[in-house]
Amino acid sequence: MMEQGNKEINEINVYGMSCQHCVNQVTKILEAFPSVQEVQVSLEDSKAVFTWDPTLVNLADIRKEIEEAGYSFEKLDDAQETQDNPEQENSNQENYANQENTERAEGLKMPSETVGVSASQETKQLFKISGMTCANCALTIEKGLKAMPGVKSVAVNFASEKLTVETDPNLVKEELLLAKIKDLGYGAQSADEGKQQFKVGGMTCANCALAIEKKLKGTRGVQSVAVNLASETVSVEFDPGVVTLRDIFEQVRDAGYTPIENEDENQNDRTAIKQRNWLIFSAILSLPIMPLMYLPMSRPLMYTMLILATIVQFTAGLTFYRGAYHALKNRSANMDVLVAIGITAAYGYSLMTTLHMFIPTIFFEGPNFFETSALLITFVRFGKYLETKAKGRAGQALKRLLELQADKAHLLVDGEVKEVAASDLKIGDIALVKSGERIPVDGEILEGTASIDEAMLTGESIPVDKGVGDPVIGATINRSGSIKVRTTKTGKDTVLSGIIKLVEDAQGVKPPIQRLADKISNYFVPTVVVISILTYLIWYVLFDSTFVFAFTASIAVLVIACPCALGLATPTAIMVGSGVGLNRGLLFKSAAVLEGIAHLQAIGFDKTGTLTKGTPEVTDILAYAGYSRTEVLKIAVAGENPSIHPLAQAVVSEGKKEQLVIEEVQNYREEAGYGVTCNYKEQTLLIGNIKLMHKYNVDLKESEPDFQGLAELGRTTSFIALGGQVIGLIALADVVKESTKEAIKRLHELGLKTFMITGDNKKVANVVGEQVGIDDVIAEILPQDKISIIKKYQDQGFKVAMVGDGINDAPALAQADIGIAIGSGTDVAKETGDVVLVRNDLLDVERAIRLGRRTLLKIKQNLFWALIYNVVGIPIAAGVLYPFTGQLLPPEWAGLAMAFSSVSVVTSSLLLKRYDSRLVD
Repeated sequence: MMEQGNKEINEINVYGMSCQHCVNQVTKILEAFPSVQEVQVSLEDSKAVFTWDPTLVNLADIRKEIEEAGYSFEKLDDAQETQDNPEQENSNQENYANQENTERAEGLKMPSETVGVSASQETKQLFKISGMTCANCALTIEKGLKAMPGVKSVAVNFASEKLTVETDPNLVKEELLLAKIKDLGYGAQSADEGKQQFKVGGMTCANCALAIEKKLKGTRGVQSVAVNLASETVSVEFDPGVVTLRDIFEQVRDAGYTPIENEDENQNDRTAIKQRNWLIFSAILSLPIMPLMYLPMSRPLMYTMLILATIVQFTAGLTFYRGAYHALKNRSANMDVLVAIGITAAYGYSLMTTLHMFIPTIFFEGPNFFETSALLITFVRFGKYLETKAKGRAGQALKRLLELQADKAHLLVDGEVKEVAASDLKIGDIALVKSGERIPVDGEILEGTASIDEAMLTGESIPVDKGVGDPVIGATINRSGSIKVRTTKTGKDTVLSGIIKLVEDAQGVKPPIQRLADKISNYFVPTVVVISILTYLIWYVLFDSTFVFAFTASIAVLVIACPCALGLATPTAIMVGSGVGLNRGLLFKSAAVLEGIAHLQAIGFDKTGTLTKGTPEVTDILAYAGYSRTEVLKIAVAGENPSIHPLAQAVVSEGKKEQLVIEEVQNYREEAGYGVTCNYKEQTLLIGNIKLMHKYNVDLKESEPDFQGLAELGRTTSFIALGGQVIGLIALADVVKESTKEAIKRLHELGLKTFMITGDNKKVANVVGEQVGIDDVIAEILPQDKISIIKKYQDQGFKVAMVGDGINDAPALAQADIGIAIGSGTDVAKETGDVVLVRNDLLDVERAIRLGRRTLLKIKQNLFWALIYNVVGIPIAAGVLYPFTGQLLPPEWAGLAMAFSSVSVVTSSLLLKRYDSRLVD
């Protein structure tokens, strides 16, 4: 420890840090103490160095804060610490829980990356699922995972094929989840950027696997490594802010092996291509069966039909058998079960009637249905192909956002420009961005000026001029100028990644309305099987129809029923709705919010920075004693220019707008609580409040009535006195935003009650309330008391939203049914609001509500059509119209109708895209 003036340099050990987020958290803890400065935390050395004044801070307090955050001053073996001191672990868990509850009560979101030494916490994991065919598949996965100990919540989005799981990491590891999903009959892979799996070539024995593990474990930023020699794969967890996948590949090559990159092709595209290929294959083999059915039957003809149908049945149709097997094994039923029963019945009956030609004593005579089973498989494959393509279009907004990320960057190294992958940039790297190029990552301009197109973030088409010190966002476009940018955020910490995660989370959570569809889907398949059996019995036993007639009707019932449409009704509408919002800078944090915002009845606003601009502006300039308005402003600007007070700077800003020359003053002096005094052209200049005028005995007779009038309007007014007489008044106010009045008017047109909550005085608050036309004004309220106002409206039965800046209004935002954070584009991942409006435009509040209402309407439409399709389609397939038409619905056409029901629901959701243009006004 060494002296440095009044301060000392101190070094402490901090153990338990495992990533850059831990470093940031420890840094933040230390910087919060008075006198602690120049904090440097080393993850590698497990140390923190800082300057401090030991007379102001107690080291014991620092230690307490560090340990409460889950870190330690002493190095302890993790396992030993847990075994030897279980009470400490429980205590840490309790501390964390208390901390979490406290922050949640205040409306603050705990960062998901918080890492503790022994504290137990829940983690949220995202997986990409493959192999689902209908809504019941999603329910099977949810049911299977919920049964696992340590799993807190599970949500499967059938439309986006995403799984979100909240688990206790001490009880459930990712490998167990993946194994369980595989056992349920589906494929899964982690969607976490910091968890990757790739193939490695060149491994010949167990020592090769150990060599790769050892090499990667010694790489900074790599948290865990698992090498599987049998499958030649490497699974690695790492911090993308410290090390990139390309760095990991270099380490593998350095160890003497060849990493094989995963295909970059989009998973949805691959699925669509696979479905298309199977469709073509099954169509080529099944279509020839139809004309053969009308030719005179012969053994060669029967052989041909049997061979073609068998190939289709056990190749293109195998997926339905596989799906049905896994569903039944897990005691559930899905669309695969219905299709499998239908095609097995048709194929099995036809097989027996065909074999009757060869073994007449065993099998029975009758017509065959080879074309039914083969065409049914083809038509269902056709529907699945169209459904996959449509689902891909439903998620296009997010896909386009992902495509915005820059591929390359120009890295400055020792004065030379080197082209590298944008993903390889690390914090502190300096990149050169030329005109027309995308900015590769979030950063700060070090040199140069540029016009930045931020349309991807705000929806605004007009570029924003930026210079040295200004922040820039990755994926925005430099329209003109050349700049040097220092990287400040990479990987999942960037604004774009935050927006992507926010939208993915929103699409991955089920809204309440989805519960209805899930309940119906649970009983749907067993009900359809029962109806199919009853259909057969009614026609065959009750109405004495032929076996073939009853059999055909029962198969048609099985294959026309469609649980898929029910499963797709809600998530596809949510995907399209959130995508439309994304294009307009309206970000919904969950699907439940998109539904909930449609039910709002009352909406509250913070005043400063929400209804108003949040900064003072000159509103009135009155001149006296023969001076003109311009002369008064010019003199006031000269006197206020040396001051850094916000009101003084607002006056100077007004002068600059009018391009006035700023003159010098002498003997400048600020008098706290009064104003400023100085000499202007050898005369005494006074600028301040009425107390300053009384102090210097300035006559106010001419100006005082105007002063009182401006005060009544809620203006902050300064007197300008030169040479002992008042020459003018300058009134300032936090002016209302241009869009505020129109926004409040539109909200009233939507039938919403509006109110304003502010800590400002009643006079100013009432003036603003009258200006914008707000219903109720609640003034002189402390921030912590805003919660009680929200509760009061909720107690009256209102569904309430609160609009604020997301920081000072955090408690009120958390208490409201829907919290709306406005003008927070760069802090999108940290906001406390349920809805984040990127632009600082109040009209977006009304647009978000309209979009929520339209999305909910679309969900209801989809559910209606999905239900009505089954309610009408199943009786038709059962033969209700036969007495009037004399025709039964052929099973293959029933299968085609089933396929198109899913496509129609997705197409209906896609029509929501047209609402995008309605949000412009």
